[in-house]
Amino acid sequence: MAQTIIQVDAFTDRPFAGNPAAVCVLDEPADPRWMQDVAAEMNLSETAFATRGADPAIFGLRWFTPTSEVDLCGHATLATAHVLWEEGHVAADVVPRFETRSGVLIARRGADGIELDFPAEPLVSEVTSADERALLEAAIPAAIRFAGRNRMDVLVELDDEPTLVDLRPDIRRLGGLAARGVIITSRSADDRFDFASRFFAPCVGVDEDPVCGSAHCFLGPYWGARLGKTRLAGHQRSRRGGVVGVRLEGPRVVLIGQAVTVLRGRLT
Repeated sequence: MAQTIIQVDAFTDRPFAGNPAAVCVLDEPADPRWMQDVAAEMNLSETAFATRGADPAIFGLRWFTPTSEVDLCGHATLATAHVLWEEGHVAADVVPRFETRSGVLIARRGADGIELDFPAEPLVSEVTSADERALLEAAIPAAIRFAGRNRMDVLVELDDEPTLVDLRPDIRRLGGLAARGVIITSRSADDRFDFASRFFAPCVGVDEDPVCGSAHCFLGPYWGARLGKTRLAGHQRSRRGGVVGVRLEGPRVVLIGQAVTVLRGRLT
């Protein structure tokens, strides 16, 4: 049977900005090979597959890049919640819950957009290995103030935002790190935001992600500790750009953003 697929721009309030994700809402679980093939065909940083459960408010949720399945994705979860409400899969007052590889995730409508209740992914250790430091220094043509890891990613702090924006890292070398991706960040030069960032994940088939929600599960705790704040605004400085609100709640991080539907289609 034909399957509806919807493309949504996430972490933006206008089309053709933020991070595009494709969303399929399924009546029953699908073959993982088919899901991977669909994600490769869509060729977006993530395609999300939400499967209905016995409870109408609970969905299984999986995310695929063009080359692999991933454990956590913020912008495609935001896009999925947007589709569930926008397309009438759940009522406007229903709070959908997603069962995922990273536990149960919850989406709510808030005053500033959709709020995603995600696990915090804080700093675990500083990058001290001589080989990894040398790889980072070869891949990133800028002074590195700090480099650290959480369970998924490497985070690198630079001196300032202009350096971050102008940076042209060596993607091939970044792909040599044993990590899902590399977050490069700095303090924001714009008073509206607390920090700026870019995200590179060549290991999972995404050279640069336009706006990575799950990276803010690391960025939020990192900058929250640096700045002594529990509410922060992040500006992802990719070509498309996007804004992620962050609220720190102990072991959880609330990611806040808006979303816009840009395309509806049918997979035959």
